[in-house]
This record gives sequence, structure tokens and C-alpha cells, in this order.
Amino acid sequence: MILLIETATPVCSVALVREGQIMAIRETSDKNSHSQVLNVFIDEMLKDCGHKPADLDAVAVSKGPGSYTGLRIGVSTAKGICWGLNIPLISIGTAEAMAKGMRQKCKNVENLPVLFAPMIDARRMEVYTGLFNENQQEVKPVYAAVIDESTFSEFIGSHIIYFAGDGAEKCRNVLIHPNFRFIENFKASSSFMPGLAQSKFNAGIFEDIAYFEPYYLKDFVAGAPNVKGLK
Repeated sequence: MILLIETATPVCSVALVREGQIMAIRETSDKNSHSQVLNVFIDEMLKDCGHKPADLDAVAVSKGPGSYTGLRIGVSTAKGICWGLNIPLISIGTAEAMAKGMRQKCKNVENLPVLFAPMIDARRMEVYTGLFNENQQEVKPVYAAVIDESTFSEFIGSHIIYFAGDGAEKCRNVLIHPNFRFIENFKASSSFMPGLAQSKFNAGIFEDIAYFEPYYLKDFVAGAPNVKGLK
């Protein structure tokens, strides 16, 4: 039984799975709510399923890229549970999980091969994105992209590309081509993580609980505090 935690985007989502099958899920898109609801969701979900933390075999957490604060909250919670229970910690790439969710929502009726480009908002016209094929293989590694008309130009003629995520909407007026598709109302979710988490659990691919850190992709730069005496 694995606890799944997704906090890399504005969505706070947790799920409880056994042998890759979802037993329960809790999630909210309320802004800046991760620190208030994450542990409440976990506690409620375990109790509703008749389990206690000691019944967990592992915790899988979405490792990023994404929101610096959201990632820190999710990863610190996952590490704390794993350390206290002496169970393995599994990390799942946020974009990889989103691409898997996109694949689940799209039935390929296209006349060209399909690529999935999950997009996580990185402020301004920048997004964290990458490309995955229908077999969930990484075609273009996840990176921070400033979106313009030439983004993904090397794939336009030979592929249909689907875009989704909280960073996709702001790119809609820039990424205009007959081979581009946008998946509406798509959000990151722990419901996309079970298969990826189960595969890593079965293979024994775990993180070092003491030293594991989120995959921020870009360095965190703190702004100057706007408090008298702290500048």
C-alpha cells in the first residue's frame, strides 16, 4: 500500500493505492492551501479506508519541477512519514505523471504519431515542459521554456502535439498550428501516479530519505523582504 502525494502545482492531491489500484483520493485546487490541507487529507483518507500510517509500505511524492513552496511542502511531508515509519521514499517526475494522465484522457484517432507536452506554469511566458510519446518515453527532456512560435518546431510536421496543465492556457495564443491540440480543464493529480509508483516499488528504486531534494529545475531566488528592518 503506497501513499501518493502531488503538490507541485496549485493542486494539492493525495491518494492511497494498493497494488497500483486507487483506494481513495483527496484533492483541492484552493490557492495556497497545501500546508493547511495536506496532512488533514492524509489522515482522513487513511481513517476512511480503515488504515493507520503504520500500514503503509511506501510513500511516493511528485518531485517537480513546479512550485518551490508546493514541492517543499510535499517532499518534507513525504520524508517525515518515511523517516518515522522506516519505509521507502519514491519520487515521481511531475511532468512524467502529467503526461501519463494526458495519455489516459486522449484516444489516438490521429493520422500522425502523438506527443504529449505537459506544461507547468513557471511565471511570465515561461513553462516547465518536455515531450513524451504514447509509450511514456521521454522524447525531449523536461526543461524551462520561454514559449514562442518556434517552440517544438522540429516536431510540428511529423507529430500531433497535445498540451495540458496550468501553464498551457497562456500559450494558447502563441502555439497555433493545425497539429497542436489543447486538453481542456486538465490538472496535475495523484491519480496519475499509481502505475509509476508501483513500478519503482517493484524494482526497488527508492530515494535516500535524508538527502533527497525536489527537482526545482531552476534555482530559487528569494525576493527582498518588504518588512522594516529586514531589508
